[in-house]
Amino acid sequence: MAAAAPPPAPTPAATALPDPTPIGYPLFTRIRLATASDVPHIHKLIHQLANFEHLAHHCSATEASLSSTLFTSPHFQSFTVFILELSHTPFPPQLHTQYSLFSPITQTITLDLPIDDPETETFKSNDKDCGFDVVVGGFVLFFPNYSTFLGKPGFYVEDLFVRECYRRKGFGKMLLSAVAAQAVKMGYGRVEWAVLDWNVNAIKFYEEMGAKVLQEWRICRLTDEALQAYANPAI
Repeated sequence: MAAAAPPPAPTPAATALPDPTPIGYPLFTRIRLATASDVPHIHKLIHQLANFEHLAHHCSATEASLSSTLFTSPHFQSFTVFILELSHTPFPPQLHTQYSLFSPITQTITLDLPIDDPETETFKSNDKDCGFDVVVGGFVLFFPNYSTFLGKPGFYVEDLFVRECYRRKGFGKMLLSAVAAQAVKMGYGRVEWAVLDWNVNAIKFYEEMGAKVLQEWRICRLTDEALQAYANPAI
C-alpha cells in the first residue's frame, strides 16, 4: 500500500505592512520676522501678556504707539519681533527680500490631539502668501544691549509670549531658541531677560534651557512721574 501524501505546508500568516499615515495630528510652525502689518496682532498679544502677568492696569500700548516705534530701524539693530505662526498645511517657500536678513524657521510637530483655538479668526496671519488657515500663536520682542565686562553686544528679551491654547507644546522654546541662535550668528555674548518671581513654571523652563536665574540682581526702573521729574532737573 502506498504511503499517504504528506499534509500541505501551512500557509504563512500575512505580514501586516506598516501604515505610512503618521499617527497623530501634524502641525506646521514658522518663526519669521514681524513687519508693520503684524502690529494689530502684536498689540493683542501684548495685552494678553499683561493680563496673564496681572499687569493689565500698567499696559497703555496702542496700535498707533507700536506702529510709530517698533519698525523705524533695521532689524536686529533696534527693536525686533519674531512672530510664531501655525498651520495645518505646510508653509510655502519664502521669496520676499526681507528674508535675506533672517530665514524663517519652519518645523513640523505631531500632536496627540488637535488644538482647539477659539481665537482663530482674531489671529489669522496677515501674510497673504500663506494659506487661509495660518494663525499667529505667539511672539518674542528683543533688542540689542551691551556687556562692558564681555566687551560684546547681546540681546535683551523684553517679551516672550505664547497664546494659552498653544502652551506646553514647545513653542516658547522655539521662539527663545531663535533669538539665541541669532545672537550666536551675530557673534553676540549673551541673551538676557527678566522673569516674575511667582512664575515658577517659567523659571523652571528657563533653567531647563540652560539659563541662570540671577538671584542677587534687582530691576531698577524710572517711569511715569518719576521719569518726568527729570525733564527739568534742578541745578
